[in-house]
Amino acid sequence: MNFHIMTLFPEMIEQILSTSILGRAIDKGHISFEAVNIRDYSNDNKHHKVDDYTYGGGAGMLMQAQPIYDCFLDISNKIKEKAQSDKKPRVIYVTPQGRVFDQKLAAELSGEDDLIFLCGHYEGVDERVLEEIVTDYISIGDYVLTGGELPATVMIDAIARLVPGVLNNNESAMTESFSNNLLEYPQYSRPEEWMGKKVPSILLSGDHKKVDEWRLEQAIIRTKERRPDLYEKYIEENPPKPPKKSRRKKND
Repeated sequence: MNFHIMTLFPEMIEQILSTSILGRAIDKGHISFEAVNIRDYSNDNKHHKVDDYTYGGGAGMLMQAQPIYDCFLDISNKIKEKAQSDKKPRVIYVTPQGRVFDQKLAAELSGEDDLIFLCGHYEGVDERVLEEIVTDYISIGDYVLTGGELPATVMIDAIARLVPGVLNNNESAMTESFSNNLLEYPQYSRPEEWMGKKVPSILLSGDHKKVDEWRLEQAIIRTKERRPDLYEKYIEENPPKPPKKSRRKKND
């Protein structure tokens, strides 16, 4: 899977995505990323300016349409040449005005071959280029940051780890928080006792069926306590089974 990030600060993207699990996944060829500097497409050869004042007044500067569009065309053409296909890649604009990012959306996006991210700055981006190239408006929460680089890397991390081969243990992605609308169950490691707190005995039993049952029970309890909104979704999809009616023997 290939990630293409249009940004004014490519070094931010590179420092975050080139380390740890994602760095190893890149080395193994499971994913790739390129941080493309929008300033390289500026018509201002001297200062590489990419912003200007907004029409109608207002505080701050706005990113101009043309450098972003030219940057997009260059990336899009390279994708088409490599894939030998006219399929248009999904272009994500990172904005607090968009759909809130979640695990379900991460899973959906992980099925794409290429994703393009547009990271805004200043007061935002000229609306006309958004209308021209953007397919998805996505937010990581109801708050405003100084730029789109951090939200983009958050989303890329969440998406990339669902790509086959990125995680050494693919089961991790199936059992962690938000799978089936449940938070992840509590986990423990050595030593068996720490600061007077012991590992639950069921986890030491070796009975895998009972361990799975305990983990599901704990996940349900934790979700109900910490995320009642998710718990309601879980109950809707997994309604409690009615108790079995006892059958009375009829007298002969």
